[in-house]
Amino acid sequence: MITGQTLIDLGYKPSKWFKNVIDYANANQLDNNGIMSYIESIVPKTIEPHKNPISFHHNILADNEHEQSNVDAVVSAMNSILTVPTAINAAIMPDACPTGPNDIPVGGIVVTKNAIHPSMHSADICCSMMATDLGFTDPRAVLEAAFKVTHFGVGGRDRNNQLARLPSYLKEKIKSNYYLNNDKSVKYAHDHLGTQGDGNHFLFVGIRQSDHHTIMVTHHGSRGFGANLYKEGLYKAESFRKEISPNSNPKNPWIPFDTKEGQDYWTALQIVREWTKLNHECLHDSVGETIAHTHYDKFWNEHNFVFKKDDLFYHAKGATPLDDSFVPDSYNGLRLIPMNMRDGILIVKGESTETNLGFAPHGAGRNFSRTEHCKIKLQNKNGYELFEEETKGLDVRFFSGKIDISELPSAYKNADKIKNQISHFNLGTIVDEIKPYGCIMAGHSSKPWRKKKC
Repeated sequence: MITGQTLIDLGYKPSKWFKNVIDYANANQLDNNGIMSYIESIVPKTIEPHKNPISFHHNILADNEHEQSNVDAVVSAMNSILTVPTAINAAIMPDACPTGPNDIPVGGIVVTKNAIHPSMHSADICCSMMATDLGFTDPRAVLEAAFKVTHFGVGGRDRNNQLARLPSYLKEKIKSNYYLNNDKSVKYAHDHLGTQGDGNHFLFVGIRQSDHHTIMVTHHGSRGFGANLYKEGLYKAESFRKEISPNSNPKNPWIPFDTKEGQDYWTALQIVREWTKLNHECLHDSVGETIAHTHYDKFWNEHNFVFKKDDLFYHAKGATPLDDSFVPDSYNGLRLIPMNMRDGILIVKGESTETNLGFAPHGAGRNFSRTEHCKIKLQNKNGYELFEEETKGLDVRFFSGKIDISELPSAYKNADKIKNQISHFNLGTIVDEIKPYGCIMAGHSSKPWRKKKC
């Protein structure tokens, strides 16, 4: 009788394939040589990380010492993750900024073969933009309506204050998926619908240059629903990494796509994408109903997601997909790239090139962390003075009622420089711009553990 101890005595460490081997060996009365041959045929070979990081495309320029320090940190972060054996190509965008050692930087794209890396799409799965054309509606009326409709900050809405109910078909998809069928995911899918979270997420109202129409734009991701999938995915990815590539960096584990777990995770990502689009739509539709505007166009694009071509997976951590094949519900190839609350939002179109890998920046990015920015800006002025100076002429509101200076225009890279680099590196063509009337952001949170340092 062959048991797990038989395999251990042959020199194998306990693994999830033990049961399959034991059942097969007993059914076929294999001797030790037969067992080892069978194991050799079914157990994945371990994969070693690249000895040196693969090269990647640098779509970014530095004009001063601070910018160069940021670029150096981004390059170092990319090099630290590009030894992962699944990586075959990568790029950084003009808005790139580091998020930590061994982490893909914001503004980074990593292409892998047959592998989905949860750490490379981050917890804010499907962070995205949606724009609605409201014609010649008064922008002030739109912002007033939006302020009454939207929800920022920690947590979600109670069941008596929902903008929309979770559709039954979507709930069924959630419950049928291995990674999403849990109480937390289902609760988040209900409670966080119609909410925008915090950080750099916003609701923006502006005027499109080409026709002077009022445009409303929202920016947010999948909230707790996506964050819970991220945790589940990381756990599963690490179990695979330990088995098939134990010497690879544990900060960047992956789920092989050609496994059931990989197929289920890919499906889960698409469900989160569908939920996030609905999250945008219920906000836009509610504002439209409030101002009695029923005829309008809307379009959207994610910029924090995993995109697929054949067996290649494009992990975009804050990068806007230009390639229409990445955005199956594309609207005339248009994409949205926000600069900041003062310099507005770019509307771009573009195509894949060898160096952009099918992507553009997702915003302006930062040269300094939030804490560093606050320390510098608060040396000579207080937060209210900075707010008044940087938002003059705009209707800027913080949902919590507390100014967050780490989201003021000066916290971001220079918008004109980003535009120039988009052109310089062929990262799309700017076909229009939405100039600001005003915006709503979360502001400082009342939750002590969520308070920022400025």
